[in-house]
Amino acid sequence: MPRTVVSVIFAWVWLILLAFASPVSSEDQWGYVRWVNDGDTVILGDDLRVRYIGIDAPEMAREKRPAEPFARAATRANRDLVYRQTVRLEIGKAPADHYGRILAYVFLPDGRFVNEALVRSGVAFVLPKSPNVKYETRLHQAQQQAMSAGEGMWRRWKRQPMAPVGNRRSKRFHHPSCSRAAQIHPKHRIVFETLWDAFWAGYAPAQGCLPNPIPR
Repeated sequence: MPRTVVSVIFAWVWLILLAFASPVSSEDQWGYVRWVNDGDTVILGDDLRVRYIGIDAPEMAREKRPAEPFARAATRANRDLVYRQTVRLEIGKAPADHYGRILAYVFLPDGRFVNEALVRSGVAFVLPKSPNVKYETRLHQAQQQAMSAGEGMWRRWKRQPMAPVGNRRSKRFHHPSCSRAAQIHPKHRIVFETLWDAFWAGYAPAQGCLPNPIPR
């Protein structure tokens, strides 16, 4: 059985067990962070992988691909916040992804919202995805604050006039030459003047259609 399938099954079994074993809601659990993978993923003490909802951090180096700009900074920021910490997990309406990772909003014991803190420091950007949109507005506001303050990846931003094409339904934007941009229905289509404008509006880059949108 492929490893990804096993991971998905394990994640769902874990969620079912939590629902029956805990007197509190299965959407509100606690876990100990024993490892930080990158800027938006951690591993808990029971080897369960948790992916932060609503944000995306630059990718670390893997296989033959080098680390993306700000990937190391994002990993350090995440580690400083949660490594060897017991955190509260607010599981999303869609509780797991196709990699078998639990999808959660993560909070520290003192109440700090980790997903938001990473966006506010400019090492991650907003990644809206239905149905996990509970804190979408809050995360979007944190991103606008980071952009206005020139935090992290927004500090030396060059406003290149690329005119990315956005999809109002998915909140994703594409390079204007991308074939998927041409497939967006006119009523859902929005054209931004610059990448900055797309990010400011809370849209995220479509995977594979706009490689390395973050300036180095």
